[in-house]
Amino acid sequence: MSAEYRFVEDLPDLIDASEYDDHPDGRLVRLRISWDETGVEVLGDAFRPDMLEELLERMGPDAVEQMLCG
Repeated sequence: MSAEYRFVEDLPDLIDASEYDDHPDGRLVRLRISWDETGVEVLGDAFRPDMLEELLERMGPDAVEQMLCG
């Protein structure tokens, strides 16, 4: 089963530009997991979106919100 992808205008950054030089291989992925009475939210940030998407897909979400960068 594949998650529905929804594009949103803004999501918090978990990685900033000052970290780019420390990770020249582009493999940094950072997650923030929070929960409340309505459910669990996993916020992710990565240099390589394909790595983050693969990780999130393995969690089996109904939907993934994604922000386009560029």
